Amino acid sequence: MSASRILPSDAPFRNSSPPASRVPRQPSRARYRMELRLYFDAMFHAYGPQFWWPGRTRFEIIVGAILTQNTSWTNVERAIANLRREKLLSPPAIEQVSVGYLASLIRSSGYFRQKAKKLKAFVEFLRTNYHGSLNKLFATPTAALREQLLAVHGIGHETADSILLYAGNHPVFVVDAYTRRILERHGLSHAKESYNEIRQTFESSLPSDPQLFNEFHALIVHTGKHFCRKREPDCAHCPLQPFLPSPMEANP
Repeated sequence: MSASRILPSDAPFRNSSPPASRVPRQPSRARYRMELRLYFDAMFHAYGPQFWWPGRTRFEIIVGAILTQNTSWTNVERAIANLRREKLLSPPAIEQVSVGYLASLIRSSGYFRQKAKKLKAFVEFLRTNYHGSLNKLFATPTAALREQLLAVHGIGHETADSILLYAGNHPVFVVDAYTRRILERHGLSHAKESYNEIRQTFESSLPSDPQLFNEFHALIVHTGKHFCRKREPDCAHCPLQPFLPSPMEANP
């Protein structure tokens, strides 16, 4: 897949080669708009498409979004494999199984008792409000559905947006710890910015395209895992290295 298939044809996001240096500093909104597009180009050029989110069905993606809270995807994969083996990857099956047995199957994901209750809460919400239909759920306007998801036990901003984007194809940008870390190290954000402030910055600076948001977030995760690590970041080999602010820019 090429980047041109991800980006709208009227959004000139990428060049044929990665950028050699950062663009000059610009006013805040224009700077975001320019630099976020260059960040996407650099990461996509380095890694190619990420094919996210891993999941065979929309419901499996939802389960994964809930289980991945505070744990690695490797641990989630083991939990999902257990659910698949027991034929429990459907809303009715999750609702009917006992919470104790459900918790035992997802133990590898950590906080398994709490997460079992969260899965139960989601499928009850789906049945009560949408007669168990994911089609009806995702036909709800984005803003309204986001508020409904946030009211479900155990679903926070990142989980709600992961469900909306990856399972529902809604145009929302998922903000995670990797996103915050990269933005802060590059002088594009600060620790006091809220989740929604960062999300809205991405959404207002980029074309409203679920496929673009999907790929951009996946590229950020890859960069955060392999280069922009919390400890011992590998800036020298990171495709975003050309965009790091100089010491004078970082400490005006």
